[in-house]
Amino acid sequence: VELSCIIKSTVTPDPRIEWKKIRDGETSYVFFGNKMQGDFVTRAEILSRTSLVIKNTTRMDTATYRCEVAAPSDTKTIDEINIQLTVQ
Repeated sequence: VELSCIIKSTVTPDPRIEWKKIRDGETSYVFFGNKMQGDFVTRAEILSRTSLVIKNTTRMDTATYRCEVAAPSDTKTIDEINIQLTVQ
């Protein structure tokens, strides 16, 4: 599955991008510090700097995924998008 977090424009040369997984009220990192975290290390990757690709998805991957972008040089310094993923 591919989850897209599209950055339209930014003046910050290298905005910080983080992906988080929110499931049952608990938040865990998926992509933090430019590295995959936890069990995503072996089955996920970042494409085009912002899109999260998860391989071999299972029902355990059903959650809300949050992409957070921090661009300190921009007028809007932080923004986020939530994507609900349901694996049947």
